[in-house]
Amino acid sequence: MINKGIKEQVMKVVFILTACVSIAAVALICIFVFANGLPGILEIGVFKFLFGKTWRPANNLYGIFPMIIGSIYVTAGALIIGVPIGILTAIFMAKFCPDSLYRFMKPAVDLLAGIPSVVYGFFGLVVLVPFVRENFGGRGFSVLTASVLLGIMILPTIISVSEAAIRAVPKNYYEGGLALGATHERSVFHATVPAAKSGIFAGIVLGVGRAIGETMAVMMVAGNQAVIPNKLTAGVRTMTTNIVLEMGYATDLHQEALIGTAVVLFVFILIINLSFSLLKGRQANDED
Repeated sequence: MINKGIKEQVMKVVFILTACVSIAAVALICIFVFANGLPGILEIGVFKFLFGKTWRPANNLYGIFPMIIGSIYVTAGALIIGVPIGILTAIFMAKFCPDSLYRFMKPAVDLLAGIPSVVYGFFGLVVLVPFVRENFGGRGFSVLTASVLLGIMILPTIISVSEAAIRAVPKNYYEGGLALGATHERSVFHATVPAAKSGIFAGIVLGVGRAIGETMAVMMVAGNQAVIPNKLTAGVRTMTTNIVLEMGYATDLHQEALIGTAVVLFVFILIINLSFSLLKGRQANDED
């Protein structure tokens, strides 16, 4: 029989090694992306690369500003659609949903999270594109279509994380509201939900990461036009779709420019996560 203390030491080493492998994988990805992308950005010129409005590799013009704006527009649209629906659904499931209905809703939300991106894209291509074309004009391949589709795709993340955060709030918050004479609804919305705001915000941040990093579904419905959209029904190209569309045949500076786009995308995600960490730390200090 192996001593219990030895088992604990062995498992401790296993957990440490697993954590180190995860950190090493992230570090290697960062090194690869920056080592291959920064030289291209510097050769093109940082200002020309980030703020150039023309993407024409055949003429050595590599301006990704339309893709940056496209990514921001689509992500913002997805948040406007997905965040209110996701948070309200999470509140309903955590505090209002009958057990008989919850048994069906919870697996349905989990199923949404497991649907492949290409299936979402096919749904958008067959359903959303014709709907937008017939009701809002344009070709249907647009900022609006991509935003609606991404709004649907980020729902499972926001709902799951927000519901877990709401359920984790101690019951005395809710019971204190009832003791002061508040109704069930007021106790939930004015006591429980504010106490879970850190977890809810974490779900929103994860949703932003999912939206800004999505590729296949957006590529199928956005129109993939490397220009700054001037209306919601105009076509758009995001940074992720720009990489996927052209990486298969890109060489030399063109390939470096695409990897440079990945650098910019990586920085976007990093800024989002750092902002969340700073806000979370500030909230913790305020509570103390």
